[in-house]
Amino acid sequence: MIKDSYSESYKEAGVDITAGYRSVELMKSHIRRTLTAGLENIGGFGGLFPLHTAGMKEPVLVSGTDGVGTKLRLAVLLDKHDTIGVDCVAMCVNDIVCCGAKPLFFLDYIACGKNFPEKIAQIVGGVAEGCVQAGCALIGGETAEHPGVMPEEDYDLAGFAVGIADKCNMVDKNATKEGDVMLALPSSGVHSNGFSLVRKVFDAEHCDLHSPVKELGGKPLGEVLLTPTKIYVRPVLALLEKVKAKGISHITGGGFYENIPRSLPDGLGVKIEKRNIQTPAIFSLIQERGKISSHDMFNTFNMGVGMCVTVAQEDVDRSLEILRAHGENAYILGEIVSGGGVEMV
Repeated sequence: MIKDSYSESYKEAGVDITAGYRSVELMKSHIRRTLTAGLENIGGFGGLFPLHTAGMKEPVLVSGTDGVGTKLRLAVLLDKHDTIGVDCVAMCVNDIVCCGAKPLFFLDYIACGKNFPEKIAQIVGGVAEGCVQAGCALIGGETAEHPGVMPEEDYDLAGFAVGIADKCNMVDKNATKEGDVMLALPSSGVHSNGFSLVRKVFDAEHCDLHSPVKELGGKPLGEVLLTPTKIYVRPVLALLEKVKAKGISHITGGGFYENIPRSLPDGLGVKIEKRNIQTPAIFSLIQERGKISSHDMFNTFNMGVGMCVTVAQEDVDRSLEILRAHGENAYILGEIVSGGGVEMV
């Protein structure tokens, strides 16, 4: 705690600066879990990270930023804040690993109606867990109290990640050709996209999020929906050490139809057999309860596929072996064909 720093006037206006200091103290142990490569400067004015580029011919920094969207509302409704930080990290690091970059460090930003130090520490604890899973350091962040802008119990969470890759080893979608194969890496659930629709379908503000749901194997709806986004960094980097991937796509907002084409060059598309897709029960429940068309489901959600990787036909078996050895039950999703876009058959 910073000595002699206290403002009664500011507290009366809705901002308790001592709560901010308390939050920092509580989150320090979480942050230290991630500092395997970073330099500790908790409470300073900048995050420190030593950059090692030995062995790289042309190092390139790769950055990504994102938030968690309205999934945060479910965390508030359930008063469970220890996993939403994993989602925030995942949304950033899963993007940059699509380029073939190794995440180096992460910074978070939390805006809240009122700073409850224990809750803020839970959020940052989740961020730290995500960083541990991704192998990157949490080297800084900001918590801002916004009285009068949002209700006391509400908050927003965003993050920023930086990674590094050697330019000669970066994933180049232009190497893709007809006959290549697209592999699917399963999602852990809805991840962090489409939650405005999810909340509307289940009337989340008024439904019972705690009761078991038969269609979900007896698990509570809230628990299933709040399952954190899977982080794919370690298995994908392990794959890239042995196989030349031609395209990688993180399936986020916009689902299959928006994200998969981003990993393909002009003139090529992918043919996907729907029966190949391993879709968790939560998506069937969303579609049934919301009376949503199949097209809209695949244009909004990941439908059980969190990431796609395109490889040459001759590398399929080896790729599947590597991914499965690193905990990913990967499988063949489709084939690269001439044309463009995503064809579902």
